[in-house]
Amino acid sequence: MQTIFIMIKCELGKAYPVADALVESVEQVSEVHSTSGEYDLLVKCYLQDSDDIGHFVNENVQTLPGIKDTFTLIAFKAFS
Repeated sequence: MQTIFIMIKCELGKAYPVADALVESVEQVSEVHSTSGEYDLLVKCYLQDSDDIGHFVNENVQTLPGIKDTFTLIAFKAFS
């Protein structure tokens, strides 16, 4: 299982509709958080090891209405 985080910049006034669309239509999305600063949303996703991260982000996330830009982080290990 691969864990990725996607930071998303939304069009003005579109953060809530984008967050709703991510939760409702992208099954790999685990969590969506609103943030302040340069990005509007932080999205946690779990992908299968065989999934291509670039294709996933390009085809399933960046195509949603209201998204202006994304920045993807790949997580290696979770500490608890």
